[in-house]
Amino acid sequence: MNRIGTIVVGFLLAIVLAASTLYVVDQRQFAVVYALGEIKEVISEPGLKIKLPAPLQNVVMLDRRIQTLDSPESRPIFTAEKKSLVIDWLVKWRVTEPRQFIRNNGVDIRNAENRLAPIVQAALNEEVTKRTVGAVLSTEREKVMQGVIRRLADDAKSFGIEVVDVRIKRVDFSANITESVYRRMESERKRVANELRSQGAAESEKIRADADRQREIIVAEAYRDAQKLKGEGDAKASALYSESFGRDPQFAQFYRSLDAYRATFRSKSDVMVLDPSSDFFRVMRGAPAASSGKK
Repeated sequence: MNRIGTIVVGFLLAIVLAASTLYVVDQRQFAVVYALGEIKEVISEPGLKIKLPAPLQNVVMLDRRIQTLDSPESRPIFTAEKKSLVIDWLVKWRVTEPRQFIRNNGVDIRNAENRLAPIVQAALNEEVTKRTVGAVLSTEREKVMQGVIRRLADDAKSFGIEVVDVRIKRVDFSANITESVYRRMESERKRVANELRSQGAAESEKIRADADRQREIIVAEAYRDAQKLKGEGDAKASALYSESFGRDPQFAQFYRSLDAYRATFRSKSDVMVLDPSSDFFRVMRGAPAASSGKK
């Protein structure tokens, strides 16, 4: 039993010893081996590695992937036109010299970002102050980012890192300038709207006047045609009357008398109904009036 216990204890000690001497290096990391507080070796090749047991040697892993640093705060930057701009940016960087990086920043990447952010902001200020707003926004935006990368090259080497890329995410005016720009845009839009309304009102008046003119022309032409037709009808009626009266003068005299007789009454109810055998029609036909029956 004592022999079995000794074997078990020896096996456990071997496991502990192996665990303290063996470590795995990932392809996404640097392995920094410390020996009594000093950097002894930096391993970049992935795989299973061996070291002395702690505390003789310790291993610290350092991320070698590309890191992203966003602008921690947006400060106004003045352009060559003395216009205030607020620029949001980001920086892509990675560790290239682990020894240099650890000496300057330790093993915490946040320390490097805290030191790098004001340097990036200063380099951006120097590039923006040489250019106008239009250049920063469109024509020379790429030049601004490349200029920042060049200015960061020396500082990046001293940090043991490499700046891969610098990008401007957003460019805006400061709050007071933005408000004035919005007010100016609003007044401009109102001016355009009022101009369009006035043009529309003028066009509507023009259309209305043209419609009134066309109506007057149509009414006048219709009245002219109506009077022309009426005149032609009156002329034909007069010709027919003349022809009829010329054929039978006695009938014409009768028609005139009957028309005058009818005109003396105010309404149709006042018109007397004459018997065709009455003396009136006998006289009109040239016959003697009938006797009254008295001798």
